[in-house]
Amino acid sequence: MLGKRGTFGVALTDFAPQHDDMMAITADFTKSSGLDRFSKIFPEKYLTVGIAEQNLIGIASGLASEGFNVFATSFASFITTRCYEQVKIHCGYMHHNLKVVGLASGFGVEQQGNTHYGLDDICLMRNIPGLTIVSPADSTEVVKAVEALASFDGPAYLRLCGESGDPIVNKSDYSFQIGKGIVLQEGSDVLIVATGTMVYQSLQAAKLLSGQGVSCSVINMHTIKPVDDALIKEKVTGCKLVVTVEEGFVNGGLGTAVAEVLIKENIVIPMQMIGLSDFPHAGSYKYMLSETGLDSVHIAETISQKLNCL
Repeated sequence: MLGKRGTFGVALTDFAPQHDDMMAITADFTKSSGLDRFSKIFPEKYLTVGIAEQNLIGIASGLASEGFNVFATSFASFITTRCYEQVKIHCGYMHHNLKVVGLASGFGVEQQGNTHYGLDDICLMRNIPGLTIVSPADSTEVVKAVEALASFDGPAYLRLCGESGDPIVNKSDYSFQIGKGIVLQEGSDVLIVATGTMVYQSLQAAKLLSGQGVSCSVINMHTIKPVDDALIKEKVTGCKLVVTVEEGFVNGGLGTAVAEVLIKENIVIPMQMIGLSDFPHAGSYKYMLSETGLDSVHIAETISQKLNCL
């Protein structure tokens, strides 16, 4: 089974014939971006600039200024930090039609550790004005996101987290719209808002909590910016607790985005943000989820403990 990166490359290749203005550009990550096939079929639409993310964004922005719809790829830890100034200026200030693609976000690089983990990318990119952020829940949603972004006019950050062979959340076709969250499960006690790989883990946690008599709604918030204010406001009504789950730092991330909605709407309700607050030790992907409390068992335990304190 293809992971999100491989699926991204396949999707971009499949949609390229429909978009004459499409370009893919990478910082020496042809294979890691899943773009091997794309580079061979569409060599005129493809560039690799070497390990130089600042240069990557500069060239991508130049192409965008000439009317190209550019997808620029590198590891999330590099493309959001090493060239943050370039992304801020070219995407946030100049509003170029540039899709920044963060590969192997979260713990996707496994044992390579904190120099390569993409844990602060949501926090950083949320602060860039006008930049849309999309974090697909599974490979099916990667295809949906690439299709939507290929027709989307404006700067965006596509966050690809997880590992090869991630579980499929969406097993049948569904409507995907940038900026609109998806209710995957209805419940009355707890509202869980999750993104990326944490959508599957949250659904599994909801099953565990159901066995304890706790009823959970689960939202796939694939678009973190703009977050779906209306859906949060609707689904929080009558709940005892709001929980956000993300594979990254909570400060400035999805949890902060949801908290901002609650504050803006004057909604007073207990809230639990599940994510990271510090750099962890390195390890395999499943080990990292367990050690940081981001697997289904620990998510369920955290929610149960919070409910017991209310």
